[in-house]
Amino acid sequence: MSTTVAKKVKVRFAPSPTGDLHVGNIRTALFDWAYARHTGGTFLFRIEDTDTTRVTDEYINAAIDTLKWLGLDWDEGPEVGGENGPYLQSQRLDIYAHWAAKFIEQKDAYHCYCTPEELEAVREAQRAANVAPGYNGHCRDLTADQIAEYKGLGRGAVVRMRMPDGSTTFNDLIRGEMAFDHKFVPDFVMVRADGSPLYTLAVAVDDVLMKVTHVLRGEDLLSSTPRQIRVYQAMGLAIEDYPVFAHLPFVMGADNAKLSKRNGEVSIAWYRDKGFLPEAICNYLALLGWSPGEDRENVTMKELCELFTVEKVNSSPARFDMKKLEAINGDKIRALTIDEFLTWALPFLIKAGVITGAPEEIALVKRALPIIQERIIMFSEVPAMLNFLFVKNFEVATDSLSKVIDSAAKEVLKRALKELEPISDWTHSSIEAALRASLIDEMGLKPRIAFGAVRIATTGSTISPPLFESMELLGKEASLARISGALTL
Repeated sequence: MSTTVAKKVKVRFAPSPTGDLHVGNIRTALFDWAYARHTGGTFLFRIEDTDTTRVTDEYINAAIDTLKWLGLDWDEGPEVGGENGPYLQSQRLDIYAHWAAKFIEQKDAYHCYCTPEELEAVREAQRAANVAPGYNGHCRDLTADQIAEYKGLGRGAVVRMRMPDGSTTFNDLIRGEMAFDHKFVPDFVMVRADGSPLYTLAVAVDDVLMKVTHVLRGEDLLSSTPRQIRVYQAMGLAIEDYPVFAHLPFVMGADNAKLSKRNGEVSIAWYRDKGFLPEAICNYLALLGWSPGEDRENVTMKELCELFTVEKVNSSPARFDMKKLEAINGDKIRALTIDEFLTWALPFLIKAGVITGAPEEIALVKRALPIIQERIIMFSEVPAMLNFLFVKNFEVATDSLSKVIDSAAKEVLKRALKELEPISDWTHSSIEAALRASLIDEMGLKPRIAFGAVRIATTGSTISPPLFESMELLGKEASLARISGALTL
């Protein structure tokens, strides 16, 4: 089936935020957003928060903030509004109750009084008989006397949808024709005994009432599709008006196991804290199951909107590769202007306590950024790179100390100090010329030996921005003072 449809496309991203949004969530949101933008359709954002024991206001607000940070703007939903609200399911409970009652009235659903113990006993018997586990229909056709007896015993009742005989067939835009035999899709619970709706009822009712045309979601929800289609039927929806489904491939880890939100590195908040650019995250996640073609890996958000089609989404699992994400993020950082780089880097420097944010500090940071832009892959590396410029009580790092206190290093530092003291034009080129002439040409040292000790003495570590540019930024007085200090260690 073609994704070209007569009616305007409307997709939805409907997370149940029981924690920080993770890679799988955001890949789904990104594909929904890109498809809406590519087709000129509508991107709907809805919060599935009926599980009040796990979904908190904090998580809901974090989900909203994450989508904003990533640049995935929505056309309908929280903070934006729209004609199909409210957009938090906890505010739509009366709607679900109305439809559950209607389904019971239509005989599409019924009250089930089975206890958990009775249901487990049925499952045990089914396992012993080697038959597919599922509800056995015990309460499908209870008499009035049986219902009265159960009520008299004080039993609560869930609401189950009645699955007809036969099968459900639908066309998945990614996987083609899918068929589910109903003997493997037993009558399912829609409403808990306490009256709260379950996912299968709420998601289907909302998709219909909010006029969703296409449901792009994870492969893990594929098996629930026949249940949602059953709800569409009970609502009286014509087949041609059912939302079209497209189930996205799993995102797997390096060990070929499905990524889990229990893993901290799956959380988008983790990547944000580490200093990944939102466009780099979106760029990389877009490549997990989709390709722009021609082996391209660098894609802007504008290009994603222009190029994204569901037909190009692969049905095979995608593997998450941290190294590739880091490479893309590094490329995006290198493409920033210095002013953009400064805007992104400052919060990390301030949070790390490297600077306070004073104007003179910011001016020095801006001068320093060009020499580290080629060296970092995420903004969390900036504080360690530039700390040497601002540290008040300078010390050589413990793991580098041994490299500046042996006799050979002392000789290098003494000669460096002698050659640097006369320099009046303190620039990286004059610093380099003086040190190369004395340490390499005259003393015959290899650059790693010649400059290693000077690097540690002036920056405190073996890892730093380019040495001569670093010394220029540090200034003559501080550079010479640190070299002299290293000679006393």
